[in-house]
Amino acid sequence: MGMMSEAPSSERVQIGFFGIRNAGKSSVVNAVTGQNLSVISDTPGTTTDPVRKAMEISPIGPVVVIDTPGFDDEGELGTMRVAKTKETLRRVDVAVLVVDGTRGMRAKDRELLDIFEKLRIPYVVALNKADLMQRVQETKTEMTGAVSQSRELSAGAAEVLPQVGREAERRAVPHAEFAVSAKTGWHIRELKDLIGKLGKAKISSRGLLDGLIEPGDLFVLVIPQDASAPKGRLILPEQMMIHEILDHASMALCCQPPQLRQTLAFLAQSGKKIRMVITDSQAFSEVSKAVPEEIPLASFSILMARYKGVLEEAARGVKAVDMLQDGDKVLMSEGCTHHRQCQDIGTVKIPAWLRAYTKKNISIETSSGFGFPEDLSPYRMVIHCGGCMLNEKEVQSRMRQAKEQGVPFTNYGITIAYMNGILQRSAKAIGLSL
Repeated sequence: MGMMSEAPSSERVQIGFFGIRNAGKSSVVNAVTGQNLSVISDTPGTTTDPVRKAMEISPIGPVVVIDTPGFDDEGELGTMRVAKTKETLRRVDVAVLVVDGTRGMRAKDRELLDIFEKLRIPYVVALNKADLMQRVQETKTEMTGAVSQSRELSAGAAEVLPQVGREAERRAVPHAEFAVSAKTGWHIRELKDLIGKLGKAKISSRGLLDGLIEPGDLFVLVIPQDASAPKGRLILPEQMMIHEILDHASMALCCQPPQLRQTLAFLAQSGKKIRMVITDSQAFSEVSKAVPEEIPLASFSILMARYKGVLEEAARGVKAVDMLQDGDKVLMSEGCTHHRQCQDIGTVKIPAWLRAYTKKNISIETSSGFGFPEDLSPYRMVIHCGGCMLNEKEVQSRMRQAKEQGVPFTNYGITIAYMNGILQRSAKAIGLSL
């Protein structure tokens, strides 16, 4: 984990570059980033796996750039590479479709546009190799929704093939299309400007406590430091929470669960009103007994679900816990990979609490990192981590995938609160009506 001042990958604008082999995709990536991020070659299929790089790009800011293999790759390995490209699409905030301008749009390019549309990914069609084009035509960039303000920027600079312009008319998500040349640098600056405007929605002031905090508020953060806590640092949700409280000119008082009653007694004597107690989910049961009913109580995990836009669906999905039967499979999914301790929350603690709560012999399977099963039908429900290491698109994509397959989806903190009978209390604390 980096320093608090560094933007974690999950909070950066994720920019994915897509296209068929030999469209010059990696050359465009290198031109946009100003770095030799990807290997370039005249041989089709040089990029064999998604290449990810966290960096700063002016005028966008903190980003993760992802260069993907050719979407028309063939053979057994090629099929696997295309599958990885499709998986990458679940976490992309802005997509750049690089098309060989000398050849025009191909069937696989249109297939990618259809996926962008389905997943509601804002995109730019970059007609590369403009220096080699025989026929180009002045036109204005078609923009909608969140990026309508970029019309003036693009109208005078956009030179596109007529068929690409016609293709764009059928599309509803925010998009733009114009010619570029990675070789000469022509329109690369305009391409970066458009990517920045399309990704602007990602860079916002919304936070974990959005609508729940005012200057001068006091928050008590309960942060266990047991065997499963990382040594010498706070986990990302705790870092984000402290940062946000400080940014709002408010106060954060941190303690461990055994010191909570003493902390609350001290604050009661001082007469300072507590805006909210926020706890690590693992300590929910102990903390809820110590916090008086009149003090709002929530968890980092529940607030993270709210921040990622999956709270309401997760609050509905948790009720599937009551339907679990002997032999049912539950998928415990984590967005990060880490060394698992003997009392790991996902593989040890929650499974034990689930079996104690349901009194059923439940089978537990796990996934971690970017790995998430395509077929969720074997599972009775999915219990996901807070998703702090995944961006909003990825978490929402996993939730939609489960919903489309009829598999209830919830998260760690909501499950723990539900099994302890305090989900209603926590929902009320953050303004959610269940």
